[in-house]
Amino acid sequence: MKYLRTMTVALMVVQFGAAQVPVPAPPLPADTTAVPDTVRPALEFEIIGQKAFGVGERLVFDVGYSFITAGEAVMTIPRIDTVEGRPCYQILFTVNSTPSFSWIFKVEDRYETMVDVDALFPWRFSQKIREGKYSRDFEASLDQRRHIARVEDKEYPIPPKVHDIVSAFYFARTLDYSTMRPGQKTLLPNFYRDTTYVLAIKFLGYQRIDVDAGKFDCVLVEPLITEGGLFKAEGRIIIWMTNDERKIPVKVSTQVAIGSIDSELREYSGVIGEIRAKVK
Repeated sequence: MKYLRTMTVALMVVQFGAAQVPVPAPPLPADTTAVPDTVRPALEFEIIGQKAFGVGERLVFDVGYSFITAGEAVMTIPRIDTVEGRPCYQILFTVNSTPSFSWIFKVEDRYETMVDVDALFPWRFSQKIREGKYSRDFEASLDQRRHIARVEDKEYPIPPKVHDIVSAFYFARTLDYSTMRPGQKTLLPNFYRDTTYVLAIKFLGYQRIDVDAGKFDCVLVEPLITEGGLFKAEGRIIIWMTNDERKIPVKVSTQVAIGSIDSELREYSGVIGEIRAKVK
């Protein structure tokens, strides 16, 4: 079953992820570089001009180990809706095991986040998890004015501009990595269940890679994820994003004891502008 759980982790890490079981955020690993970390400013309701994504974008990934395709992950932005009087992107992330793999371990997961169009933080987040015999539904309303998260009938304090596991990934696509040096981290607060975690996005460098969707010049980043729970990986998680304004995720590699499990971009549509990082 450990192998099947590892495959499930790979299906999920196209997005950054957080711990399924809340634990205190551990100290961030020490770097060998002396470059200081960067922290998102705490200004409220600032307008963040971004050209990375927009309504209509659809990204499809194949997820597999070696020659086995275990599942498909799809990230879409179908529309803009209003939440708490604010225009928000509806962002959906779904993960489904392939028919050939489902007889071994079936996965049908759905995530939804409503992300403020201007400020790029979420107002509402939900997930529906169906993995084998395990199931879990979770919803959170994130009051970004009063800094309170509402989960069922309870309230929890949250810092300004707190993220969920999906919105954090989309915000990472708006960062300017050209101003960073390898080893530098951006820190984002990330709420799940009843706890706020520190999610660090570590810039690693650049690389050109080839996937089914094409050949791309990419930025490499590593999310430093809280230990424990469903999203715990057996090793490092590396993400390749196009080295241009779109920052489209092209590949996610999860290192495990038996090798690596890769999620690779198969097709895309609805991108808001030219993908200058595409070589062919």
